[in-house]
Amino acid sequence: MNILITNDDGIRADGIIELAKAMSNIANVYVVAPESQRSATGHAITIHSPIMVNEEFIADNINAYSISGTPADCVKLGIEGIFKDIDIDLVLSGINNGPNLGTDVIYSGTASAAIEGLVQNKPSIAISYNEFNVTKETYREASKHVVKIVDSVKDKLNILEDCILNVNIPNKEIKGTKVTVLGERKYENVMEERYSPYGKRYFWIGGKIKNIEQVENNDIDCVEEGYISITPVNIDMTNKNKVNYIKDLNIF
Repeated sequence: MNILITNDDGIRADGIIELAKAMSNIANVYVVAPESQRSATGHAITIHSPIMVNEEFIADNINAYSISGTPADCVKLGIEGIFKDIDIDLVLSGINNGPNLGTDVIYSGTASAAIEGLVQNKPSIAISYNEFNVTKETYREASKHVVKIVDSVKDKLNILEDCILNVNIPNKEIKGTKVTVLGERKYENVMEERYSPYGKRYFWIGGKIKNIEQVENNDIDCVEEGYISITPVNIDMTNKNKVNYIKDLNIF
């Protein structure tokens, strides 16, 4: 089995290193990751400048490269360029430093890298950990859960022909695994306005998560309760319920 691994935290992030090492015990591992932090870049790709490539070392049995592009670039370049002679069976994106839950997946470089795998007709899984201050040992333990997930789907990869799996691992004792739907993330005090010492106005995007009522069986509550959340996510954004309705409006 040939697995391409990427992330949005950069080639030196502990999450990707521990995941790559764990997966190398059950598969041939190929890594293409950003040369630096590229979180919250969504599905951006690089078209106005060249993408620089550097060979990297993670372990003796892992082929690894860093690039100057985005997470989506990593998957596109990995499949169509760097490893074009390798038949990639599965794309893994992560393990992300922090969760990618609910509507936040829209902004996520981690999820978008997996979605690019789907665009490339490759089964893909995005993996995130629900904590930001994470040790190597924690990522090592989290990687064991990813190995189990891959083991459970490796003979059924056709189920991922029209979606990715968005996996979030809780930062507490794990009670089990649940298949979920995306919840909703809302923030307050998102835009903090500041001024530099020279009087230049700027904004810092952040904010505190609001407590809102969620839909049943959502990923946010699932992870908070101590379960690994697995959410099938697709890229068909067509609102099929509205197609005929808008046609009947005769507004065009």
